[in-house]
Amino acid sequence: MALRPVVFSGPSGSGKSTLLGLLFKEFPNEFGFSVSHTTRQPRPGEVGGKHYHFTTVEEMEKEIHRGNFIEHAKFSNNMYGTSKQAVQDVLKNNKICLLDIDEQGVKSIKKTDLDPLCVFIAPPSLETLQNRLNERGTETAESIERRMATAASALQYSKEKGVYDIIIVNDILEAAYKKLKEFLLQVLHFGNRFDNHFKGIKNK
Repeated sequence: MALRPVVFSGPSGSGKSTLLGLLFKEFPNEFGFSVSHTTRQPRPGEVGGKHYHFTTVEEMEKEIHRGNFIEHAKFSNNMYGTSKQAVQDVLKNNKICLLDIDEQGVKSIKKTDLDPLCVFIAPPSLETLQNRLNERGTETAESIERRMATAASALQYSKEKGVYDIIIVNDILEAAYKKLKEFLLQVLHFGNRFDNHFKGIKNK
């Protein structure tokens, strides 16, 4: 029986990628990342097939029409989405599939039979989030404005009852990561695969 996928969502700048990176570093054999598709251009350092599957609007729309996507959304004139194949590639290796999707994607995926666990990574405040985006130095003022509007909507949606299984405020990274691990230990029942990693956490 396949283990339940885990959906990560949260505003850009909330620290999802950092937390996911820590999870993969500590548990390289337990988790697999569902690589999303996007029609935007790669950023410096991004590798096709690792960070995203980079594609065209025409090709992605064709695959969506064929029913090959679990969820898809549009942001800042670019399309993003999770293909069925990306999830299957993880599951066939007997790993827990992790997905990183936005508010629109969460709404779409909840209409499927995927039945994922849903984790929301929240910033300490919108002000802190804006400071993080400014510090990146890669965003235009217009882009930051759009991201902040999207963040406000995502935070509001996260407050709706039953949407997320847990909300983790990423203020202090170490504390946020510990809370994430505790949650995964409690809800992912799959024998002893994590037991050695989580000794000392269970009884706290």
